[in-house]
Amino acid sequence: MKTHAVKASEIKREWHVLDASGQTLGKLAAHVAVLLRGKHKPTYSPHLDVGDHVIVINAAKIKVTGHKLSDKMYYRHSQYPGGLKSISLGELLQKRPGRVIEHAVKGMLPHNALGRQMFRKLRVYAGGEHPHQAQTVAGAGKAAQTMSPAPKAIVEQQVPGEEA
Repeated sequence: MKTHAVKASEIKREWHVLDASGQTLGKLAAHVAVLLRGKHKPTYSPHLDVGDHVIVINAAKIKVTGHKLSDKMYYRHSQYPGGLKSISLGELLQKRPGRVIEHAVKGMLPHNALGRQMFRKLRVYAGGEHPHQAQTVAGAGKAAQTMSPAPKAIVEQQVPGEEA
């Protein structure tokens, strides 16, 4: 018996549009990370980027549990003495809502060049509109069946080569 290794020419990428309104941040980020890595596909290989493109809309309407809006802090440092800056989750949701989802998903991807390549296939928008209409076809289909606990966030999915 031989093990099949997927080739770059055999990788088929799809586009998934997820609606984040009313979704819990961690559960949505975990689902997005699975789609970006390609773990929902039978051709998954941990050393290759076989994942799909993901568009997340309505990032400003994400929900979190408990007191995370005021207690959860995001830190960055300017590399100068006294350069530690911090911002709470609530403030970041008001200023840059897409960053919250991007930060959560980035932490769930591999921390190497492959993870950076996967992260580039993620697009997050605060509102309900996105400029990728050409890549999407209306109709939620196969994406809902790709994971057993499929979130309600799936709006539409597109298979490359199909026309609307």
